[in-house]
Order: sequence, then structure tokens, then C-alpha cells
Amino acid sequence: MRVGIIGLGARIASLMPHFQAAAPDLTVTGVADPSDDRMGALGALGHTPTRYDTAEQMLDQTFDMLMIGSPNHLHLDHLRQALQSDTPHIFAEKPLVITEDETLELARLAARHDGVRRVMVGLVLRYAPLYRALRQAQADGALGEIMSIEASEHIGPYHGSFFMRDWRRDSRLSGGFMLEKCCHDLDLYQGVVGARAMQIASFGGRKKYLPDHRPEAAPGYLAAMTPRWNGVADAFGGDGDIVDYQVGLVRYANGAALSFHTNLNVPDEFRRFAVIGRDGMAEGDFIRNTFRVTSSDSGAKLVDAEAFADGQMVGHYGADAAMASDVMDYVRGARDSLPLTMTDALEAGVTAMAMDRARAQGQIIDLAPFWSDFDAALSAEAA
Repeated sequence: MRVGIIGLGARIASLMPHFQAAAPDLTVTGVADPSDDRMGALGALGHTPTRYDTAEQMLDQTFDMLMIGSPNHLHLDHLRQALQSDTPHIFAEKPLVITEDETLELARLAARHDGVRRVMVGLVLRYAPLYRALRQAQADGALGEIMSIEASEHIGPYHGSFFMRDWRRDSRLSGGFMLEKCCHDLDLYQGVVGARAMQIASFGGRKKYLPDHRPEAAPGYLAAMTPRWNGVADAFGGDGDIVDYQVGLVRYANGAALSFHTNLNVPDEFRRFAVIGRDGMAEGDFIRNTFRVTSSDSGAKLVDAEAFADGQMVGHYGADAAMASDVMDYVRGARDSLPLTMTDALEAGVTAMAMDRARAQGQIIDLAPFWSDFDAALSAEAA
């Protein structure tokens, strides 16, 4: 299986051992990246690809699959080139695009080039054992119709300070923190609700990572993660425009509601949810490895256990290896579908973008007009 990589970022490099384990015949034959910084990661796996400075140069070759791991603001151009090529399968890291206009343009490209079938998206938490356990409890009827969800992604200062130093600090490149980091979570709960976000309100800002709050002695956590391309040394310099805390409220088309909270300065991290349905409640924490399902009427604990074994905690709570396995099965035709589609990913991205727009404008955002344009863009008529 011949694979080409457009943008050999840290994420794609970290996934390659899992993809190779899932498909031992996988061979990376081309890399389009102006830097050779991570070529050694492929060499360690036995790959000796040719490196090209641009995707245009590389796409003169024929591939069975393309993988896109470039910075977010380049995704649309790289997806356009991939979709216009003859490559049958395209794996792209999240988020697919960084603006609503780009979302509509990609939807039109997908309509013209069979993109919904061809494009697979690295929203990896859909593959996590904990999320699968949640979906199984829902399928078993333990929750009933979803009423409301309380969820959070709380990030330690070692990781929060990394965002303030990395290229992701600039929303022109990343699309903003909610899109770059929390689109995982928004996608998960959109999947549970089974409906699009229709109205969104949000509040937040930056209080920690500012010059006035720079510690006198550099905390040890500043050495935990190294910024990558376009990085800066000072997490407290006030550079970039992303927030370090935000809350959002979502009303979905079926009436369900979500309250979501993220913070980049949490000394004891957690990433948890409480999904409350008419018949029961599911609680879980990806970091603390807990899962509980409780019946509303009887109060009985239907499930109360660790979500997965300790060995499965590696790689996004066990999701990296599971995603690679499922994606390769899909590419080989052994699976008819994946846990999410390109359309799901675009809808979650729009929810994140609207959350940031609501925060910036101080208004409730009504997404109904956008969804009308989106559906037209995805339709055969638009193609």
C-alpha cells in the first residue's frame, strides 16, 4: 500500500507506528513538507520516502492513500489537491478547515469529488473505548432520549502553556482554541445527541498567560512540551489571540442541550461528561478512567467500573491504535463505514467556530441559515 504524506507534523508522525501495525504492507513513498525535521521518525519505521517541498510536486506520483498533517490553515488547499487527484482514500487531521467560508468550499469540493466517502478524519476520540462504552449504553437503551449534557476538557498548565508558545496560539493559523483542541469533545457529544447545533452562546477570555502574570521563577512545566513550527519562547508574553478559558452553551435541533467548559490552567486534569437521558445517566472521565451508568427510575448502578485496562490508556486513551485499525479496515474494504464521516467533522467544526463567534460578539448565534447553505453546498445540485 503506497502512502503519501502532505505535512509530516508531530501528530501524523506519532500515528505512523499504529498505522503500520494495522497494515504491515504500508509503505510511505512520498512526503510533501518543506522541512525534514520528522523524516527520521519514518526512517525508524523502515520507510525511505522521497521528500518534496510542495504537494503539487509529490502528487505526480500515484498513491493508495494520502495523509494530511499540515498546519490547520493549509488544510483546505491540501484537501483540494488531494480530492482533485486520483487517490481513493484521504486521511486528514482535524480540524478539516478553519472558517465557515472554507467549510462551504470544502463541502462543494466534496460534492464534486466523492469527498464524503473518500475523506477520513482524525477526530480520534470517536474510537476511544470510553466513548464506545457510552454509545453502547445508549444503544442498549440505558439512557433514553438525551435531555442534556455537561462536559469539560480541562488542561494542565504544562499543556496550556504549550498552546501559548506553539503556532496554535494564533487563530489565523489554528482557527482558535475551541476549534483546534475542543472540536474532539464537541464532535463526541454531537454524536451522542444525534442532531446539529442550532443556537450557541459562549463566554471566555485570557487571564493566566499574560505579561502581568508571568511567574518570577519559570515553573518546571514550561519545559514539559516544546513548541513546534513558528513557536515562541514565552508563554506569558501575550502573543497570539487564543483564550485560556471558555464556556459554551449549545441547543441542538432536537431540543437537547450541552454545557461545555474548557480551561488551560487546571493543576489536576480531567476530561469528563455527564450525559443525562430520560431513562438514565452516563458519567465518564477520559483521564481518570471512570465510567458509570445509573438508572433514573430505580437508581440502580448498571455500570460502575474502570472504562478500560491500564495498557489501553496510551495514545489518546487507547483511541490512536483503534482508529488506525478501523481506518485501514475501511481502506481495504473490510468495513463499510467509520464512527464518523467528513460531514460529522465539518458540523462539529462549525459548532466550535460559532462558539468563538458568540464569545467575540457577545451574542447568541443562530446556525439555521448556515446549515441551509451547507446542505446546498453538499448537494448534487451544487456540484
